[in-house]
Formats: sequence, C-alpha cells, structure tokens
Amino acid sequence: MYEETERCIRAVQSKDDRFDGWFFTAVLTTGIYCRPSCPVVPPKVENMRFYPSAAAAQAAGFRACKRCRPDASPGSPLWNERADVVARAMRLIGDGVVDREGVQGLATRLGYSVRQVERQVRAELGAGPLALARAQRAETARLLIETTTMPMSDIAHAARFSSIRTFNETVRAVFALTPSELRSRVRGGKRTKSQGVLSVRLPFRRPLCPDNLFGHLIATAVPGVEEWRDGAYRRTLRLPHGHGVVSLRPEPDHVACRLSLTDQRDLAAAISRCRWLLDLDADPVAVDEQLATDPTLAPLVAAAPGRRVPRTTDSAEFAVRAVLGQQVSTAAARTHAARLVLAHGAPIEDREGGLTHLFPSPESLAELDPETLAMPKSRRATLLGLVSALVSGDVDLTAGGDWVHARAQLAALPGFGPWTVESIAMRALGDPDAFVASDLGVKVAAETLGLPPSPAALIAHASRWQPWRAYAVQHLWATGDHPINRIPAEESA
Repeated sequence: MYEETERCIRAVQSKDDRFDGWFFTAVLTTGIYCRPSCPVVPPKVENMRFYPSAAAAQAAGFRACKRCRPDASPGSPLWNERADVVARAMRLIGDGVVDREGVQGLATRLGYSVRQVERQVRAELGAGPLALARAQRAETARLLIETTTMPMSDIAHAARFSSIRTFNETVRAVFALTPSELRSRVRGGKRTKSQGVLSVRLPFRRPLCPDNLFGHLIATAVPGVEEWRDGAYRRTLRLPHGHGVVSLRPEPDHVACRLSLTDQRDLAAAISRCRWLLDLDADPVAVDEQLATDPTLAPLVAAAPGRRVPRTTDSAEFAVRAVLGQQVSTAAARTHAARLVLAHGAPIEDREGGLTHLFPSPESLAELDPETLAMPKSRRATLLGLVSALVSGDVDLTAGGDWVHARAQLAALPGFGPWTVESIAMRALGDPDAFVASDLGVKVAAETLGLPPSPAALIAHASRWQPWRAYAVQHLWATGDHPINRIPAEESA
C-alpha cells in the first residue's frame, strides 16, 4: 500500500484519468477498489487506501468497482520506461509467461532465483507473480464472458484457469458476481458468435497522436503480413499456442481491436502485444513536458501532443526487418521482406482480408540459401549472422530481456552499426531513450530545425531530451513529408 497519499488523494478528488493504471484506490466502507478517475462521488479521505496494482488490492480483500472497471485501465507506464528486474518481470507476466511456465520459468528467464523475484516484485507491487497473473486471468475471463457466447467451461480453459471451480471462485472474488451474473449484466451489447473472434477496446492515456503511429506501421507494412483495410491496420500474429489476425482502428478515446485467434488461450498475450505495438501504456504528459523544455522541440510537441513510438508484436521479426532495411528505401525494404515471407513464412487463412502468411521465424530462416537474397554479400552475411544468433539464444530480444545486454549482443554481430542497434532498441526492445542519431530522416530534420547535424553533436544536444529520446525521434521524423507521418486519406484493400 502506498504510504505517501497526498498526490493520490488529489488525483482521486479531481478524477484525473492520467493516473489510471498508476495506482488503485480502495474504499474501506464499500470494500471495492477503483481507478482514480472513477465517476462516483470520491470517498472520504480517511476511507481511502492506495495500492500499486489491482492484484495488491484484490489480495487485501477488495473487489473491482462495477462502474469504472479498474481492471481494464491502461497499464502502468513504469513497465515501459524501466529496464530493471521488476519492469522486466511485469512485461513477461503480461505476455503470459507465468501461466505457461510458472514462477520458476519467470525466474529462469530473468536470471534470478524464485525467491529473489518474489521478493522484489512483492516489495514494489504488493503482490507476487502468481497474484499478478491471477488478476490478468480474471480480466481475460471478464472479456470473454461479456463479449462472446462461449460456454463458461471453454472460457475457464481459454483464461488458463486450472479448473471450473477456480474460475468461478476467482470471478466471484474479483467482481463480486458469478460468471453468469457478469454476463447477464451486459444488455444490448454485441457478442460475437464466431469461434476465435473477439472485439476489445484498448484504452490509452490521453493525448494520443495516431498519425505517425499508424502511419509508420502502414507505410512499412509487409505484403501478406500487414495491410491497411477499411480504416484499420491489420496484421498476423505468431502466438504461444497458435496464430492470430488482429485489426486495430484508432478511435477518439480507445483503439478498437478485433482479434481472430486459433487458440483462445492466447487472448491475454495477443492483447499485451497489441498494446506494446501501439505504445498504449506510455505517459504522454510526462514525455511531452520534458521534450517541450527544448525551445526547438516545443512547437513540434504543441502541434502534435501524445506521439507514440510504433513498435512491433515480434522482436525477432523486427530485427530481421531492420537488417533488410539497412541503407535502402522503405519500398525496397518491404520488397525484400515480402520475398522472405513468400518463400519461408507459414501460410494462414484470413477470412476478412488479404493477409496470407506469418512472418518467418528465425528457425524457418536458419536454412536460408544466401544466394536467393537480392542484396549485397555483406548484408546477406549480416542477416544470416542475426538469424543464427537468435536461434542459438546468443541474442535475447524477448520481452523480459535486458536492454543494455541486448545492445551489446547486437553490436557484437557483423554488420551491426549504431543505426541498426538503436532501431531495434527503440522499436523491438521498447527502450524509450533509444536514439538513431545517424538516421537520414533525423539528420535532415536536424538541419531543418537548426540542430547539430553530425551524430556526435546531435547526441550531445539530445541529452536534454532524456529519458525520452525515442519520442523526440518521432517528432523529428514528422518534420518531413514522408508517408510514415500520416494515415492514408483513402482506405485501401
């Protein structure tokens, strides 16, 4: 429980939605916990208690508010901003590692003992990895109960509960309703009857500028794997138990997400990866306030507040695409990637669009014939070296990986310079301070704005943008007339 309460109290009394996900307010007199922006009349100060996670509030015996649905609030931005053990653990828990591999598997991935991981996570979040995973399972169950017609037994399995009894007990404890009562409360809403199809609203902290976020993903889309159709960015997903197709459409107060999954157990992982792709758990106010202290960036931030960093749903995929994009145009990089997809990607069926393949996994590229690659020999060697390192585990780009260590591993590979390493750090690892000082678009923007054009001088100037240099890059790129900076005016199929 938080000891310093003054800031929390002010946020609750002003219903400040910027703090949703940062902490949760428990009310002693009602036994419920809420997000700070809950629309009900704020409780008396003496009845408030504050917790750093929904799991901690649940462990203390509080149930989720039925009005503000705190379990559906944006995630804490800390897990995007930090690279310590707790942040890495939270990224892995969000990706479903505890459900699939247990706490021992989580600890192994982090390189710590179970006891060390338990102690550090509990000290900061008020709950251990199992409780955090349980809270995530409860949220997955609620989504399936309210938005599908799936039988409750199937939902329990999809949400990774060990038994129907545990499923019923958890839902009742967290939401103070039985699964059947939870479903009956949703009246007039649309529920999908299609097996494996689910519509979800992905919340975010305002403001959000979708132009460069969706524009970048659309402009660099690999045919067969990604597309822009009917106002939505669509792509295929490789998931732990199968594959999926996701459609993401920007709306004023959320991102509309439509998921088609071959295995419903992948729901939590798919949602987590989509949120990561769109950087939806960022704290845009903190980012913009820091960048606006530089007079050069201040007008850019004021013109387009809330820019996010477009990321990826598969770090290995992006690393391969970064190598394919070395010293070539966006169009050429897409062409190279499309050829790999057709030759080595796993085919899938897309009933709602034109997606045809999953992007090739490192394992499927391990036997790649370099002579089939229409690129210089040096870049062929770079690509094959990366693939070999990913397969062997010599390079770790997973959700719980260490950013500093991953940079060192990448830099040791032949053909990996600062641009490639920092591009992967920014978009695959999610480091908010990654900075591609040698990028052509950044150089052109620097010259246009009167900033130092040389990489060394620009890095020195950019120290005032830390720890948000990756977001500064988005503003610099946006000064140019490039398709990555805008959502297409005409929807294409």
